[in-house]
Amino acid sequence: MKNARLIAFEVLDSVFKDGAYSNIAVDKALDGVDSKNKAFVSSLVYGVCERKITLDYLLEQHLTTKPKRKVMLLLYIGAYQLYFMDKVPDSAAINTAVELAGEVGLGYYKKLINAVLRKVDGNRVDINKIEDLSVRFSCPEHLINMWNKMYGAENTLSILSAINGKPPVFAVPNTLYVTADELLYELQNCGINGEVIGGVVRITSAFDLSNCKPFVDGLFHIEDLSSFTCATALDVQQGDTVIDFCSAPGGKTFTLAEFMNNTGTVYAYDLYPHRVKLIDDGAKRLGLTKVVAAVNDACEHSENVPLADRILCDVPCSGFGIIRRKPEIRYKDLDSIKELPEIQYRILTTSAEYLKQGGRIVYSTCTLNKRENEKVVQRFIDEQSGYKLLYDKTIFPTADGGDGFYYAVIEKTDD
Repeated sequence: MKNARLIAFEVLDSVFKDGAYSNIAVDKALDGVDSKNKAFVSSLVYGVCERKITLDYLLEQHLTTKPKRKVMLLLYIGAYQLYFMDKVPDSAAINTAVELAGEVGLGYYKKLINAVLRKVDGNRVDINKIEDLSVRFSCPEHLINMWNKMYGAENTLSILSAINGKPPVFAVPNTLYVTADELLYELQNCGINGEVIGGVVRITSAFDLSNCKPFVDGLFHIEDLSSFTCATALDVQQGDTVIDFCSAPGGKTFTLAEFMNNTGTVYAYDLYPHRVKLIDDGAKRLGLTKVVAAVNDACEHSENVPLADRILCDVPCSGFGIIRRKPEIRYKDLDSIKELPEIQYRILTTSAEYLKQGGRIVYSTCTLNKRENEKVVQRFIDEQSGYKLLYDKTIFPTADGGDGFYYAVIEKTDD
């Protein structure tokens, strides 16, 4: 079996070279790997991805020219362990990076890697005192500038303080069977620690879903706290007809069905069959018999979609609110997302066509970008007659709280 650092190197190579999503690449690479090595690989991959700008700063002080990509990956791996993995001895961080160079056919660079990492180790920098926020938090300047302009310096600093490190995990109780307090008791009986926060359980210890009896038995699903809060804003009632567009993997769908006490119907739509299957499988595990999962293009009107009392419109977005879960998102070029608001507006207007008079639609994203949030909603209110904005909310991420999120609650006032 490959050692953990070699696996991490190969995953990082696919992320930086091919643009692979870190979470998908990690999951694929860790199939069959033991839990201890899984944790190490995950920490190393996500850590290097999120701290790349900081690592460049630390390394470039000791490089006359920047070496080729794979050599830089080896230096990133070594430097990350030196600065951010306290349980790894400094000597091990350096020596294993040098050894790894030989394993991946870069033995010629062993002396360089050894020399640079020893200089990095011997010339420590207090990262928390670096004035350049881009370097301190490893976030591109263009993104920081955007947040400063949209949300102000104080909120921007709060966002930056939450984008690195392991994100919190929340378990939403299946209220058909348990309350949040009862779920916490069941988890503790399995050796999983947590605390009840706002109707959900924040899990505070390591766990494996595949071996977690309460999960297998359908007592909870995993969903971020901000997403759960958004689902609450839809204010579903028992017996409602509800639509969740762009639903996969289904967290909000499951929450809505549970709020309705498994009555009425929740239609969960997504564009791709394999993602629809994720929803269907999750609903079956949870015993949610009133969830109907099906393929649908949210951009196009369909006669097969019914009218609904409540609609959740969680649109594709840039993802700037979930950077700590997908760290490579921070490096997106803002020009690459400039077409998103038009797509989001189209999905919102199409979705609203299915809303009954007096009904409620919630538009949501997991991004922090007013062009994709407030401006899309305001355009909808300005251009579509018969709708009223009740309220909207921006949630900024916190270390132990939910992700960055936005949602707007809109009511249909007449036909």
